[in-house]
This record gives sequence, structure tokens and C-alpha cells, in this order.
Amino acid sequence: MSTRDTEAVLEHHLGAVGAGDLDGILSDYSDESILHTPDGTKRGLAEIQGFFESFGERAPASFMDNFQMVRSVVEGEIAFIAWQSGGEVPLGTDTFVIRGGKISVQTYAAHFTE
Repeated sequence: MSTRDTEAVLEHHLGAVGAGDLDGILSDYSDESILHTPDGTKRGLAEIQGFFESFGERAPASFMDNFQMVRSVVEGEIAFIAWQSGGEVPLGTDTFVIRGGKISVQTYAAHFTE
């Protein structure tokens, strides 16, 4: 995939996350997608859906209002983002491997202050 294609998928994904559009979020993955998190690995659409549903329940109500991109780098099929959301999430990071217009592999970690 070209950098431009990867940027397009990342832009769609971030827009869907920002809008809370679960169907839009899931459209960026396939049944073969893998999501690595500090809590374990999620495989396929059903497990990834569960992750995003849980994330939505855990995130502070002001999460999207306070969301700020700290860094975004895209090269070829790899995208890396670092972000924060106010004092509740001082650091979050995701790395994406995007192939065939879908997120093939993603890593995610974030520090939530309780």
C-alpha cells in the first residue's frame, strides 16, 4: 500500500472513532485483523468490537472533547500515532499495519488516570 492509501484508512478510522461510529470503526478491520493491547490480543471483528465497546464505556465523558493528536507518522503501510485526552489520558499510542484497505494489525496502549 502507498503512504497515501494508508493515510486514507487512518483518517477514516480516526473520524469514525471521533464520531463514536462503531460500524464505521469496524469497517476498517476484517475477520483476520489482530489488535494487541496491554490486556491481551483481540482477533477478528467480534473481539475487536468488544474492545471498542469496552473502551467507550471506560473512556471519560470528555474524552473526545479533550482529544489531541501529539504525533502522527505514516510511511508505506505503517501508521503511528501518539495522543492524549486531557488529564485523564496523558498518553496513548497506536501503531497500525494497513494492508488491502483494512487494518491488518494494530497495537494500542494508553495510560488512564483513575
